[in-house]
This record gives sequence, structure tokens and C-alpha cells, in this order.
Amino acid sequence: MTREDTLMTGTGDFGRRIRHHRDRLGLTREQVAARTDLSAEYLQYLEDHPDVPETGTVIRLAAALEATPQDLLDSGLDHPPGPGIAAGDPVLQVLDPQECLRLIAPGGIGRVAFNGSHGPTVLPVNYKVHDGAIVFRTAYGGPMDQDLRTGREGVEILIGFEVDRIDEAMRQGWSVLVQGPAHHVPEDEVDKVAEAHVTPWAGGDRPLYIRIVPHQITGRRIHAL
Repeated sequence: MTREDTLMTGTGDFGRRIRHHRDRLGLTREQVAARTDLSAEYLQYLEDHPDVPETGTVIRLAAALEATPQDLLDSGLDHPPGPGIAAGDPVLQVLDPQECLRLIAPGGIGRVAFNGSHGPTVLPVNYKVHDGAIVFRTAYGGPMDQDLRTGREGVEILIGFEVDRIDEAMRQGWSVLVQGPAHHVPEDEVDKVAEAHVTPWAGGDRPLYIRIVPHQITGRRIHAL
């Protein structure tokens, strides 16, 4: 298989992914066009139609959008992130709590780590930051309902909550770890916490809100010199 064949497998919704990465960087079509030596009209065509351009154009677009060709073609969807080699002379930077909170403030997907009934457990959740706490939703009777209850009033289980971002194109990224007690939000506070508008991707009936109050926040960033 040639390099072009590899790039063009699993193309997915190419135009939607261009828009996503353009919005991520806050770029207009005209700005991306200037970076790629393509016309803004052609970029609009790619965003609005299912066509996939030749490999050279894909590579130029990926570079302009600080992504990889696989990011645009969706050919790495079922592969874990970060399989490539590290950047030359990588630097590991310790982040202060304020910077950690800034990074996770937009919400997204994080991982809840706790000692479950079957041993150490890590589960992904959609989360938002609300009034300085991490908020996510789950189902009554599920593992994060039963395993995060002590059965004793005023006694909470300490858990870990991790969020990370990896930029494979730039060989850099960051991770944040929040540690603190998990609270099952009582019924009389649900309306207020619901203002966070956290929506689980998994769907289904998930009316139970869980709130993590940060007691310790640490983070690391990897970047090249």
C-alpha cells in the first residue's frame, strides 16, 4: 500500500472536520486559504460537499490547521492517541492550579478514577465546571452511583478526575489531575447544578448529578523547545 492509499482510507466527513479544526483555531476561511495557497471559495466547497481532495491538498490543509491528515480523514478514529515519536528535545512543565483550572474550564470529556467494587476503575464522562466544582451525570444504580456512596452521612469517597489534550501534529499536550471527594447532588440542589448544561454523549436516562470538589489540582504540559 502506498502512502497515498494509507492517507485516503477511512475519509469520513472531511468538510465537517475542516470546520471543526478551523473553529478550534478561531480562523476564517480567508485565513486558512492564505496559509494553504487555496482560494476561500474552494475551502467553502470542501466544507459543504462530501468530496475529498488530492493527498497534497489534504497535507497542506492539515498543516495549516495544526492537525494531521488522519485528523481530517478520520482514519485514526479507532486508534489510541499518541502512537508517534516524541518531539525533539521535549520539555515537561509543571502547571500551577490556576492554569490547570483554566485548561479544564471549557468542559468536555474527563476520566473518573475510583476504587470500585471490582477493583480500581476508570470511566470516561462528559463534564462541566460549575461553581468551582466538576459536575457530571450518571444513572441511578450504576457503578458510579453505588461505588461512590459510603453509606455514612458526611463521609465521602475521595476520587481522581483526569482531563488531557494531545496535539499529535505538534507532538505536545497537557494533562490535569483533580483529587477530591465525590458528592451525590441532593434533590434540592439539582436545579442549580443543572445550569451547567452537561449532556452525556452516551445518552439514556442519567438524572443523577455527581459533583467533585477539588482538594488538590496538579498538571503537566509537554512541549518542544
